[in-house]
Amino acid sequence: MKIYFAGSIRGGREDIGIYAQIIKMLQKYGEVLTEHVADPNLTSNGELNLTEEQIYIRDTDWIKESDLIVAEVTHPSLGVGYELGLAEKLGIKTICLYRATPNTRLSAMIRGNKSYQVYDYKDISEVSEILLKYFRSLI
Repeated sequence: MKIYFAGSIRGGREDIGIYAQIIKMLQKYGEVLTEHVADPNLTSNGELNLTEEQIYIRDTDWIKESDLIVAEVTHPSLGVGYELGLAEKLGIKTICLYRATPNTRLSAMIRGNKSYQVYDYKDISEVSEILLKYFRSLI
């Protein structure tokens, strides 16, 4: 299974540690095409060794070849939103993980979209159980 993990890059890197943990969990279930999202050297400036067009082409190609999109959507990100819209258009199964914080509220465009399975969590330890239940349901 090919998994595309989406998380904020230019929208903020506050949750990079959480992204790394989620990617590690996902690797139990398949190939994560976007491990770089958790790279501690990747700042909110994005990838500097590729042009923006190269990033767009690479990422949209990865989405097209993915069996599953998993997006951590706590921090609003235009890029993640775009990726989710493309996944919906292509009919790719999509999981959105959202951690409520005092200053955040998930967009109705995500929570209200029946194309996405949205899971709320309070602690990263809950994500492991969410993913286990999801992947067990596929069997």
